Amino acid sequence: MSTWRDRRIVDLFGIESPIILAPMAGPGTPEMAMAVCEAGGLGSLPCAQLSVEQARDAIALIRSKTRAPINVNFFCHVPPQADAARSMAWRARLAEYYIEYGLDPEVTPPAANRRPFDSDFCAVVEELKPEVVSFHFGLPDKILFNRVKATGAKVIASATTVAEARWLEAHGCDAVIAMGLEAGGHRGNFLTHDMAAQIGTFALVPQIADAVAVPVIAAGGISDARGIVAAFALGAAAVQIGTAYLFCPEAKLPELHRIALRESQDDSTVLTNVFTGRPARGIINRVIREVGPLSTVTPDFPLAAAALAPLKAKAEQAGKDDFTNLWSGQAARLARELPAGELTRVLISEALARMA
Repeated sequence: MSTWRDRRIVDLFGIESPIILAPMAGPGTPEMAMAVCEAGGLGSLPCAQLSVEQARDAIALIRSKTRAPINVNFFCHVPPQADAARSMAWRARLAEYYIEYGLDPEVTPPAANRRPFDSDFCAVVEELKPEVVSFHFGLPDKILFNRVKATGAKVIASATTVAEARWLEAHGCDAVIAMGLEAGGHRGNFLTHDMAAQIGTFALVPQIADAVAVPVIAAGGISDARGIVAAFALGAAAVQIGTAYLFCPEAKLPELHRIALRESQDDSTVLTNVFTGRPARGIINRVIREVGPLSTVTPDFPLAAAALAPLKAKAEQAGKDDFTNLWSGQAARLARELPAGELTRVLISEALARMA
């Protein structure tokens, strides 16, 4: 059997193979993370939609099932200021759908749950000491960052441009995730908000690899061994894969989302902000077609999600995905429906065979 020629990430994280499960908030589960860990990759636990207690319990569960290194992921957005005018405008834009589904557009929905990394989450990291801690939307403040580093964790974060990659390296990251335009879910941008100028993986990875000294992890549009081999040829030392794992039984998804993924084509996704207020890649559905994809009316992240939640629930009860955030990258049709551990082993085996 061949071995990995570039071992920078393998050695840095103490893992067997440079395959990283993308930390997908919502679909990501401890069971999926454990399966990837046991198969030789780096399992990731997304904490952005968890409470501090839920995060602690989930990390402890993974720790009880595997001795392999794990990655724990957090968002680093700045909590938005309440803006009554924008909230009212957003609810007014959705009012016709509320009426269609028999909902009262005047009822204020509960706030969306997207908690940024804070001192309480940091205390969990200090207590349970995951080997890798990853951040999305930049990094936490210096005091929190230093507390994380003091645990011995390796810190990584997403960059969507060369400038963001250089910034992350300068601020102490041990590796950088080069997140190409093809990637599903929320964009990791934090220095730029111009979605028209976002860069594809094939162009982004080698430019970031040339610009920083730390190892680069390629993300976006990688669903099979061909993508893994291409990423390494471009200068990556590992790959982060998300959409391909959404097909696994361990992923927590509405059946409507699974159906949409199975039917997805190369041109089925767009970047949209209508679900949370921040650009993310997902499969086109009714609300994207009629309201988005990039609306100027949405409240700031994550406030837009609250008003959509009642519509999502009602539509899903009726068997419709009209208001469901169907996160997906552009290479969904290359994925296979396998358990997470088996998928990881297959990707490793096929990539090594191709590299040989």
